[in-house]
Amino acid sequence: MQADDTPVIPLDPDEEALVRALDRVVNVLPRVMDATMMRERQLSLTDYMTLSRLSEAPLRRLRMSELAEMAFLSLSGMTHVVTRLEAQGLVERVRDEHDRRGWHAVLTDRGFERLAAAWPSNLLVVRKHVLAHLEGFDLRALAEAFEKFGS
Repeated sequence: MQADDTPVIPLDPDEEALVRALDRVVNVLPRVMDATMMRERQLSLTDYMTLSRLSEAPLRRLRMSELAEMAFLSLSGMTHVVTRLEAQGLVERVRDEHDRRGWHAVLTDRGFERLAAAWPSNLLVVRKHVLAHLEGFDLRALAEAFEKFGS
């Protein structure tokens, strides 16, 4: 028994296999995708996803705190990402006009062009390293189950 009196029930073989496979997905898949994007487009997966999120936002801008939350990064971590993208002219940081303490990251035209150029490589890596392994599965059901993680 645990401290809260919940019984400890060992994993059955299928549960154990799933947990180990999820560990592989969480740890290996991002490295493979990142390495491919770096090799083909000289753009990290984190940078690509940051540009992508900004491209989908109204006026191609998000508060730094929102962007960090969407990327599952700390505000400090997102600041490093945006600083790197800003140095390349792909993103600009502007003060929030309503809350002068806050900052927005804004996708530049150059950043949008870089994202558009990298999109085909990202699509191919997603198809090869994710979707090819999920053929025959109910993708909507998987997405709904994965969305529950962390809640």
